[in-house]
Parts: sequence; structure tokens; C-alpha cells
Amino acid sequence: MLDPDAPSTLIARMGEAARGAAATLAISSDARRAAALARAADALRAARARILDANAVDVARADAAGLAPAMLDRLRLDDARVEGIAAAVAAVAALHDPLGQVIDTATRPNGLVLSRVRVPIGVIGIVYESRPNVTADAAALCVRAGNAAILRGGTEAIESNRAIHAAFTDGLVAAGLPAEAVQLVPTTDRAAVGAMLAADAHIDLIIPRGGKSLVARVQAEARVPVLAHLDGINHVYVDASADADMARAIVLDAKMRRTGICGAMETLLIDRDFARPPMLVAALQQAGCEVRGDQALRALVPGTAAAEPADWDTEYLDAICSVALVGGVDEALAHVARHGSGHTDAIVASNPRVAEHFLARCDSAIVLWNASTQFADGGEFGLGAEIGIATGRLHARGPVALEGLTTYKWIGRGSGQVRG
Repeated sequence: MLDPDAPSTLIARMGEAARGAAATLAISSDARRAAALARAADALRAARARILDANAVDVARADAAGLAPAMLDRLRLDDARVEGIAAAVAAVAALHDPLGQVIDTATRPNGLVLSRVRVPIGVIGIVYESRPNVTADAAALCVRAGNAAILRGGTEAIESNRAIHAAFTDGLVAAGLPAEAVQLVPTTDRAAVGAMLAADAHIDLIIPRGGKSLVARVQAEARVPVLAHLDGINHVYVDASADADMARAIVLDAKMRRTGICGAMETLLIDRDFARPPMLVAALQQAGCEVRGDQALRALVPGTAAAEPADWDTEYLDAICSVALVGGVDEALAHVARHGSGHTDAIVASNPRVAEHFLARCDSAIVLWNASTQFADGGEFGLGAEIGIATGRLHARGPVALEGLTTYKWIGRGSGQVRG
């Protein structure tokens, strides 16, 4: 006899409800889904006080438990961040509907007309940590693309996630869409994650958003296809041709604007022929960043802490940066290929030939020229909210927004053709 309280039973029950809601969403109109998100944004604003009260409980617990400062920053909400969450949902409502888009059409010699048309994936499971805004972002993107969502947030954000989910659901129901279109796993039992990963009969795609250990577990255990968001071990390479003032501004923003996000620079690579490496190091240090340098940098900037081998492979998510001197763009590219995570890497250069060489050869999901790595964000790309930065090579790559949450089907229109 099945245990009605077992995580596997819970996820199966939620999956069945989600499958029914996904069928409703798939045939719902663009106007209905957009209206639901607009109402959800209004409901989030109306629930601001409840959301902040719930978040205060989470932050107090996490602080008492010794959660790292960068993770606390991800967890903490204030009036501006709640408004940002609501605004992101409203922005998704205003995006162009991807469903029904004809990707391409071909007429075969026998007259059969074949088209590839965008359709929802179905039921998407999202497993995430710390950041309560993911609850609304993921829900909005899934619904807008016609998918049902099963959300499993981190234990540290449980009260915040519940308050955000409740408000979001109010908006869905007010617009006539099923509440089951977005479900939040109610338990903090880690076994619920395992149940989601095994629920290939109920969930069509799993998206993990969190630290390396979470993503590794999902990839190792999942029987459901996974769209992975891995570490942000991001690099900025300052070429010899770089404008010094521009380099300083980009390096400071890439590292220090927000240190706890996946788009933050973790390693700075400086061409040995760049005129002012000490200036870049000093700028970081004056901004409160701990700099760990290789031997060549330490010889140039005495007193700099020594970088250990592990530093080049570390996503600090903190005010720490590893810095190395390199012998030109190809040596920088080799370092990125050896130590990077395929997330976001940038070059600062005035020489367009060098810059284009870097853009072509750097095999990361996002590659930037003369811009901060902190632009690695769906909103900054004009995609609205994002569900993550995909670092793999299949299905979707970079900021995953509406199009990345769809698949396609073939539609054939004939006039009596038979193969015979």
C-alpha cells in the first residue's frame, strides 16, 4: 500500500495535477496567459507586507544558522526587491507569445507541406536554492510559455517562497487559469527532490538552480532530462590594447556590483603588456575585494596574497578575486578553457581584431566585448525574467527565457498523399 505522505506519492499527485493544468495552458490564449501574469504582478505588489514578513523569518533563521553573507544577500528581500519581482512578472506578461510560432516550412516534391511549430514542453520541475525571486520568475516564464511548473525551493527560503507562491496563484485564479499550473512542493524533506528527479512519468524537464553540489546531484540522479545551470567561474581579460579607464570601470562592476550572483567575475586576466595592472589591483582592493595573485602578478604588485591552484577553479560568490598575468589573448583563452565553467567571459580591448578573435574562440554561453559580465541576465538581454543561464550545448544556452521553455512539433498538411 502506498504511503500517502511519502515524497514519491506527493510528487506523483502533484505531477498528475500539473499534467492536467499543462493541457489547459497549452490551449489557452495568449491574452489569457498574459492577463494572468499581469494579475499575478498586481497580487505580488498587494502582498508586499506579507512577503517581507515571511522573508524576515527566513533571514533570521538563516543568519542564526551561519549562512554565508553572499547567500544571505540572495535570500534577503526589501521593498525594492519585491517591486523588482513584481515588475519582472509584469515584463514577462508583455513579451511576445512564442507558442504557435512557425520555425520553418518546406513543401516536399509530393506536395506535402511540413512545418515546425513551437509548443510547450509540458511540466517543468525547478529545484533551486536561496533566491526567493526564482519562485516568481520561474512561475511566470513557465506559464507564459504554456507550461505547468512544480517548484522546489531551498529550505532557507521556505516562508518567502510560500508567500510569493500564494500571491502568484491568486493572480492565476483571478484570470481563470488553474491554480495547479504552478505548485510549490510543501515539504522541506530532501527526499522530495529525489522524487522529482525520478518522476519521469510526470515531469518533462528538470532545471536546477543552485550551487555545484545541487547541480551535481540532479545530473547524477535524474531520470528526467536536465537543463543545467552550472557555476559562474567568469573571467575578464584585459588586453594590452584596452583603455585603462574603461578596464577599471568594467573590472570593478564585474566583480563588485553584486558579488553573490552567477554573473560576477571571479578571475581577472591581465595582458603582461597592459600598461597599468597595479591600478586594476588597487581599484579592486580599495573597493573591499581580496585579491589573490599568481607569481607574476605578485612580483609586480608586492604584498598581494598568493593564489592557490584551487582559486582558479573557484566560484567565490564573495568579494574575492583571483588575478593572473597572461601573455596575450591566446594564453587568456587557454586559461578560460582550462578553468572556466562556460558561463560568461569578457574581453576589454580597443583592438577589434583581438576582440573578434576572443569572441570567436571563447566557447562560453555568453561572450562579451567591452562590457561587464554582470550583464549575464535575461532582463538585460531583453528576454524578461530568466529561469537560469544554461551552460550546456543542447536545447538552450545562455539566458533561458520563453523560447528556451518550448519545444516544437512537426505539422504536415497534405492533399491525399500516400507512400504506396
